[in-house]
Amino acid sequence: MSKWVSVWGNAVSVAENRPERYAKNITVRYPIRMPFDGSALRLTFDNYCGTEPITLNKVTVLAGDVFYAVRFGGAVSVTIEAEENVTSDPVELPVRAGETVQVSFYLKDFTLMRSVVFTCGALSEGLYADGDETENANISIMTSRKTHLFYFLSNVSVLTGEENRTIVCYGDSITAQNWPDDLSLRCAREGHSHTAIIRRATSGSRILREYHCLTYESYGLMGSRRFQHEVPTDGADTVIIQQGINDIIHPVGENVNIFRPMSDLPTVEQLIDGLKTYIAQARDMGLKVYVGTLLPMGGWRTDAPFRQVMRHAYNDFIRQTDLIDGCIDFDLALRDPERIDWFRPEYDSGDHLHPSKLGYQRMADEVPGEILW
Repeated sequence: MSKWVSVWGNAVSVAENRPERYAKNITVRYPIRMPFDGSALRLTFDNYCGTEPITLNKVTVLAGDVFYAVRFGGAVSVTIEAEENVTSDPVELPVRAGETVQVSFYLKDFTLMRSVVFTCGALSEGLYADGDETENANISIMTSRKTHLFYFLSNVSVLTGEENRTIVCYGDSITAQNWPDDLSLRCAREGHSHTAIIRRATSGSRILREYHCLTYESYGLMGSRRFQHEVPTDGADTVIIQQGINDIIHPVGENVNIFRPMSDLPTVEQLIDGLKTYIAQARDMGLKVYVGTLLPMGGWRTDAPFRQVMRHAYNDFIRQTDLIDGCIDFDLALRDPERIDWFRPEYDSGDHLHPSKLGYQRMADEVPGEILW
């Protein structure tokens, strides 16, 4: 017996609005690492945050030294309406655990590059190139450029054995950065050979609010517009949620920033209710639910005692609630035991909000092995 299981995934968020937000005559390429064997692939492209249609004129998958054409209802090209997504026809090709395939797509005409997410990590770097390079295995560095912006491609699933499954990591910029990739590498290193780790995370996003202004719209959609769109995933049986810090740190008052009123600041109870909504939705999807505590933020530019009180109260709920299958105590793992509101120095990226590379590795190590199988 075989089933479809997601092996790679990203959220779709809102691109920063710049005059150069349209692209034309470019190829975008992303490497996709296979966590287990399979006999076919299918790709999902999502224009969820778009305000006008986009057309993918040509899509290919490079596996080994062979290019495979990707089709949509038998057609080479596909148009995706605003706020819609499409999934390709199955592409029959053998893939092996540890192999990396390359997904490329060509945008011939002016395209609004609005549905995108920033991610980084050991497995999260693509490129874009001038012209149609979808069947060029070795794109020149003179006509291409690396990117951590992932446009439109939101999911890759493999037709694989019934024993294989997916864990979804859901959150904000902390999850959009390294630790899910580090967790994928840990699975490979420790022999958790039936588990894929995928990421659904958008920088700046909050559980309860979003911005409705050109300046900050790229901070992403609120949880009520994200969770049910992003989390249902081929083969997923578990979600790890780590979100809430932006709800606490963003509001500063209109006297400081007109777009960030203090009225946006939730109570702890409201923030917990938002998390409970996630938990209920995940249960309806048949998922096990693990929640990560919020990380230290001592020294962050909007740090204040009342914000730390909120963070501790929210974390205490996560540690104590019986609504979830388990707490992953990222806060305890990364905080300085002498100053519990601050990172250990080696785990601080320097901005006092996001972990260092070593800190992200520590987060990945904190995930219990029994979750990974």
